[in-house]
Amino acid sequence: MSQSMFPSISISGSGLAAERRRMELVANNIANANSTRGADGEPYRRQQLVFAAAIQDGRGATDDPGQLSGVKIIGVEGDDTEFPLVYNPGHPDADENGMVRMPNVQLPNEMVDLITASRSYEANLRALALFKEMIEQTLTLLRGR
Repeated sequence: MSQSMFPSISISGSGLAAERRRMELVANNIANANSTRGADGEPYRRQQLVFAAAIQDGRGATDDPGQLSGVKIIGVEGDDTEFPLVYNPGHPDADENGMVRMPNVQLPNEMVDLITASRSYEANLRALALFKEMIEQTLTLLRGR
């Protein structure tokens, strides 16, 4: 974790970055919902982020080892569900039976992921705004002394 005086800023910042990346990945899934052939010759496989809690390592003088310090992205995984088959004999990727293997992207699921990522992003942004407001009020009180 960064050596921040205010760990709540770092925690919310990590949440903002993670949810922004999640929204980018969902947008990529949606953009490739009809891509029946990639570089590997396979249909596009839906991608999803894997998150984990970030834990301080205790190297800083004021850090509490083992304390949560936000979220981190562990990696991107492909969704292993089967590719749906669609009958479309005129498609260039159709097999001898006229079936085309389509990407395993389901738009309703992607929209739910996009909405939850957006709401999580907004919650982290609101937490930062409240923290800023608390600091401003504290400074106003200290100036009044």
